[in-house]
Amino acid sequence: MLISSITISTWLVKPLIGYVIDNFLHKKTWIFLSLLFDIILVFLVGLMHLPLIILVTILILTSNNAAFRDVTVDGIMCVEGKKYNATGRIQSVQWIAISFAILLTGIGGGIIAEKWGYRAAFLALIPVYLLVGIPAYFYRGDETLPAKTRATLFADLKKLFAHKQLLIVGLFIFLYKYSPSFGTPLFFIQRDSFQWGKIWIGWLATISTVFGIIGSVVYYKMSTKINIKKWLYISIFLGALTSLSYLYYTPVTAVIYDVVYSLIGMFIFLMLMDFMARKSVPGLEATSFALLCSFSNLALVTSNLSGAFLLPVVGLKWLIILSALTSFLCLPLINKIE
Repeated sequence: MLISSITISTWLVKPLIGYVIDNFLHKKTWIFLSLLFDIILVFLVGLMHLPLIILVTILILTSNNAAFRDVTVDGIMCVEGKKYNATGRIQSVQWIAISFAILLTGIGGGIIAEKWGYRAAFLALIPVYLLVGIPAYFYRGDETLPAKTRATLFADLKKLFAHKQLLIVGLFIFLYKYSPSFGTPLFFIQRDSFQWGKIWIGWLATISTVFGIIGSVVYYKMSTKINIKKWLYISIFLGALTSLSYLYYTPVTAVIYDVVYSLIGMFIFLMLMDFMARKSVPGLEATSFALLCSFSNLALVTSNLSGAFLLPVVGLKWLIILSALTSFLCLPLINKIE
């Protein structure tokens, strides 16, 4: 857990990465540079016996490269999506692709690692990185370089934090995503009370991912037609009800919740991401979208910490009720969003 938290540390400074991407070089140049560095790094891991500290360092660097690609693609999504009123559809396609990648990684990565070891698994990433570069090469977006007179980091951050609507949206996203987490206790119930094995839990996760893909397809179809503000209201009450439903948790309902809520959850997740993309600041799309994502990430961290603190104090039942009640914290802010 410690090593994994270290390797993803770069993702906590995504707004700074967004600033670099918005101000220096073409966006697709950053994709190519990150892919090139990743190919070099996995080549080293695949061919050399390296001590643990070097392996962890390489994992940090590859995570950094992935963060650059993620922020770059999100920046392109904001620019192109707002231009064609298609932020929701683009993100639906993104998350359908990500969900399929998760399935392939879970199955293929496990087989490769078990049969040939982690070094072969890293080498197998090289053709994947090369394939990723193909669509990036054919992207023909805005080819103009950022202006040389662009303001400094401090001035750009001042512009973002002086943007009243962006801050209101950021606070709304934090409160919308925040609720004391009770997911980990449910996992122990599955393992200890339901006596579920690892294979069945893994298959259930796979089935849930498939239904998440269905949720992405549904949002793709509906994204240009729905009133996001109205659906945010609906999703708040829906979120409270789904939290309360976990008060009745049996082997049967656990499967139903995982499958149904994966579909609904992906639809709501994409709606929120679409909402964030539409509220990104022109000219600073990568930076502002990454900043809003940071509010969301901070909410998830806070949810986990508060859930861990409250569970031994109030017990699982009241933790679930508190989680449902906190769903309404963001309600007063909806009318302030333009």
